[in-house]
Amino acid sequence: MAADSSQLTGEQEIACQSCGAVLHVSSNVRSTTCPYCASPSIIHRPPGVNRPEPTFLVAFTVNHDHASAAVRKWISRSSIFARSDFKRAVPKLTHGVYLPAYLYGAVTHTEYSARIGENYTETETYTTTDSNGRTVTRTRTVTKTEYRSLQGRHECYVVDVLVTASSGVSNAALEAIEPYDLRSLRAYADSFISGWLAEEPSRSQQECLQFAHDETLALVNRKLSEFMPGDSSSITQSNTNVSNEVIDLVLLPVWSYALRYADDRPPIQILVNGQTGRVGGTVPVSTTKIALTVLAVVIVCLLLFALISMTQ
Repeated sequence: MAADSSQLTGEQEIACQSCGAVLHVSSNVRSTTCPYCASPSIIHRPPGVNRPEPTFLVAFTVNHDHASAAVRKWISRSSIFARSDFKRAVPKLTHGVYLPAYLYGAVTHTEYSARIGENYTETETYTTTDSNGRTVTRTRTVTKTEYRSLQGRHECYVVDVLVTASSGVSNAALEAIEPYDLRSLRAYADSFISGWLAEEPSRSQQECLQFAHDETLALVNRKLSEFMPGDSSSITQSNTNVSNEVIDLVLLPVWSYALRYADDRPPIQILVNGQTGRVGGTVPVSTTKIALTVLAVVIVCLLLFALISMTQ
């Protein structure tokens, strides 16, 4: 169901087309549900540079129960150094949300200089003392490396780079629950988000483009390292230019959890990929557990040293 709206600062008023109730909705959402009749509404706003209409969408396939079970398992299997109150905490404030992100692709052109190492073996002669104390001459095979310079040009297509367009979710947090299977991308339609919370972009397109460039350069550097010949290599200099850039707004399914494990600490954001069930979040560690572990290792090392000293 669609609801006509006029753009206001901070909030908007929309009329529910089922019961007529006047609702106040935040300007950073594009869908809501009426609290009186549970009817879904889509908020239409004029598109702009930093708030374009979504081009694609990945649909939810993981339901709330599956996502919650995945979060509980992720918490129980967290590091042994995780705080005990974190492991006992129960995730609350669950939301299924269509998260705005930009899907980026480009062609990259890189001029590079590298140092390539080629291994070879040599047999060398050396002298040593045998078990009887006599000096003997022996041979052994050693591996050596010959280095040479290499310059060249590397070109590649970079596709399916996803970067967050939400100020509430960092790019690192989105990367933690990737990948999404983008073969299931669908052309956006309002009907997909009806009944779900869908967020509008809250980061500028220029900021997201910079995120995409940073990820692209990191990806090109990895590809370049894999492309190098020889037994070892190091890139001494590289300069990458991009062309044929494509960037589209896409909505990604995410289950978002807020977990409060201590009254004096802010809640932990835990995200679940709404397509694959992959969980991501930051685990708070216990400094006491770390200190006790370090102390135990030191004690064991001292005991071993004492035991070795006594046997000698």
